[in-house]
Amino acid sequence: MKLHELKPATNATKSSKRIGRGQGSGKGGTSTKGHKGAQSRSGYSRKLGFEGGQMPIYRLVPKRGFKNINRVEYSPINLSTLQMLADKTQQSEITLELMKANGLISMKDKIKILGNGEITSKLTVTAHTFSKTAIEAIEKAGGKCVALMVGENKETLVAKSEKQKAEKSKVEEAPKAEEKPIIEEPKAEATPVVETLVEAPVAETSIPTTEETGEVESSAADEN
Repeated sequence: MKLHELKPATNATKSSKRIGRGQGSGKGGTSTKGHKGAQSRSGYSRKLGFEGGQMPIYRLVPKRGFKNINRVEYSPINLSTLQMLADKTQQSEITLELMKANGLISMKDKIKILGNGEITSKLTVTAHTFSKTAIEAIEKAGGKCVALMVGENKETLVAKSEKQKAEKSKVEEAPKAEEKPIIEEPKAEATPVVETLVEAPVAETSIPTTEETGEVESSAADEN
């Protein structure tokens, strides 16, 4: 056998369907797309979840309830488990690292201590949160609860708030500076404005009397 004599097996290859090549191709007319309808026209795209017009599965499936996206999932640890861990390791401080080393949790888990069981040892327990009964039981045994809250434990938050309150009370108790009385300067009395009326000069005009006119007329008649 030579290289140029190699051929694929029978029916191993198949030529692609060439549509839209006219009547001579044997697939002319509608080009295998059928008559009318969505898939026979250009620009058609099937929507996601489309099932040919029937009711799609995402509408058939019932939807009930509510999922809170802000819910925080906690991994519960009981007091009895803490007591067993303390007896096994002989440790008085129960931390997240100790729980992980003994296979109780993973470091990604958020831990909540619950009050199921009894605790007899004086333990300092570090966890993300505690139930009310768990806090009472641990403190009754002489222990201590350290709640992790965004990188700070509960004690530092309480101390910070007390410090702020103390500073605020100091500011309120500080004696205020005595206010000096404001001395009002006497206002200058306004001088009364005297309006002087200036009378316009009146032109004196002499009106001739009848006696004067008679004299003038008589003198004029004498001259004539």
